[in-house]
Amino acid sequence: MNLPNRITVLRVLLIPAFLLIYLAQPFGPGWVNDWLALVLFSVAAITDAFDGYYARKLNLVTNFGKLMDPLADKLLVGAAIIAFTASGSIPAWAVIIMISREFYISGLRMLALEQKKVLAATGLGKFKTIAQITMIIYILLPIHFLVFQPVITILIILSVITSVISAWDYTTKNLAVFEKLD
Repeated sequence: MNLPNRITVLRVLLIPAFLLIYLAQPFGPGWVNDWLALVLFSVAAITDAFDGYYARKLNLVTNFGKLMDPLADKLLVGAAIIAFTASGSIPAWAVIIMISREFYISGLRMLALEQKKVLAATGLGKFKTIAQITMIIYILLPIHFLVFQPVITILIILSVITSVISAWDYTTKNLAVFEKLD
């Protein structure tokens, strides 16, 4: 288990800790839980940059990393947005669209793997992830000014739109995967 893979595993392990703090509020109502949830999510999100950086810099790219890094990202973002639906911070329709996109792209990647192809992340896919992480951080901010609500609404809409557009982008760039289906 090399350093980049350990960082990826750390990201996955931070997810239950984040959910526990965010949903269970173990320190009672108040800002302690809010800030701790924000810190846990932010640390988990930042590890995504570090594992990829070290994997490339140290030439430690592995099959485990290729599989688990994007899966860890999907688990982190998916867990947060589903938790936000439970707390009423984000509408269910938006979460359904974003989660559906993730299942669709995962399925497309599995089809491509059967054909010995690897679907690399696209610029739109990375932008979608950045939009979602930014949205999540704004929702988690324990400073609840009225000015943030319009920003959060815009970020939710941006996350949904980039989810749909990036799914379309993956599809159009990988039509050959569909042509070779049985």
